Amino acid sequence: MSFNENVPKLKPYSRSVSIIGVGATPFVRVLDDPAVDGMNEAELFAYAARDAMKDAGVTGKDVEFFVHGQAGPGWTSNFATPNMHAANWIGMKGKGSYHHSEACATGYVALETAVHAVASGQYDLVLSGCIEMPYSIAHPTRVLTKRRFGTDAMFHEVLCSTMPREYTLFTRGALPFNSESWLDYYISENEISPEDVDGFMTNLSVNCRRAAALNPLSTITSDTYEELAMANGMDSASEYLHSKFNPLIGKYMRASHFEQRCDGAAAVIVCPTEQAYQYTEHPIEVLGVGHSCLEISNPRLEMQATANAYRQMKELTGLTGEDMDLFLTNDFYNQSEMLAAEMCEYLPKGRGWQYVKEGRIAFDGDRPVNTNGGRCQYGHAAGASGLHDLYEAVRQMRGEAGATQVKHPVNRAMLRGFGGSQNVLNIMLEKK
Repeated sequence: MSFNENVPKLKPYSRSVSIIGVGATPFVRVLDDPAVDGMNEAELFAYAARDAMKDAGVTGKDVEFFVHGQAGPGWTSNFATPNMHAANWIGMKGKGSYHHSEACATGYVALETAVHAVASGQYDLVLSGCIEMPYSIAHPTRVLTKRRFGTDAMFHEVLCSTMPREYTLFTRGALPFNSESWLDYYISENEISPEDVDGFMTNLSVNCRRAAALNPLSTITSDTYEELAMANGMDSASEYLHSKFNPLIGKYMRASHFEQRCDGAAAVIVCPTEQAYQYTEHPIEVLGVGHSCLEISNPRLEMQATANAYRQMKELTGLTGEDMDLFLTNDFYNQSEMLAAEMCEYLPKGRGWQYVKEGRIAFDGDRPVNTNGGRCQYGHAAGASGLHDLYEAVRQMRGEAGATQVKHPVNRAMLRGFGGSQNVLNIMLEKK
């Protein structure tokens, strides 16, 4: 039996569950921004949680249980049980809670966990939030308001604890070819010319940067690549993206194709769908969550696990990516936008790269992907990013996304989560 055949079929929830509230902080860099300098994990978590409560029209007295997610509490916060540091801030002292960590997939697991708690019938109103401060980490022995820069050296030491050490210890982190392995396979399989590869990779950066520059939550991105080119005496975004400001860091990838680390938090509140109309006119039903885990030794693990998680949801719901109006995905490698969207049949097989070149996956295209700008331009706060994607999906489905609102109704949305060379999830949402 192969590991692909080892993934079980999903069962329907015992009762339908819907999202009634979402909240998110701006993505910031606490050390670099005087407006937020001194903020800590509890404050950011509370900001997002209380934002979600306000969105749902509830308070901490109404919420029965909360879940706390953080990818790296040990190295960014020096916490062993980080949920213990949040209850007082959100009016839930004495109520039950727990913490979980699934690296950069934490934000997607956050939704899955909350939904399970409500679908089981144990609770009717559950909040799930995620916080991450990988850019501005805590000192080991100082108060949490005094931060220090989270260096790449520290980060790669942490990667050795999230991936099997027998495969990764000698590299002090991920195997160096892992970030491009799926892309290289895709290019070879579809016989894409070097010129077309460069074309769609460049367009990925341009599309995402344009969306991020318009997104009020992306405080680390304010200029489009066209504006950056002009400021540096260049004629076009393409010229800028092929200059010294955007060097090659792999066979295909340039600096603009990799995540921008930052600090932030997000939260979601769920309840039974039958009760959801007490809180909102447009509940967002969670149709299910597919989930597959593969560790780093498996070739193209992101590709394989994406296929597994999507297959679970396709079998459970009878829906495909073609039925979706929006796709959001973890793209700390920018090309994952296109690759995951095609694997989940949101884009046609073998033609996703053409959709990118033609601008069709931009927020104003007909098959929008990562309308918030994605991790490479909007920013990446590790465990919190998945719930930022969920926040974006819900806002798009309600028609509340502002300048980057897509040009057609969003009745169904799909999220593909990936993190830590382990958890890959597929989430389908439907507006009621």
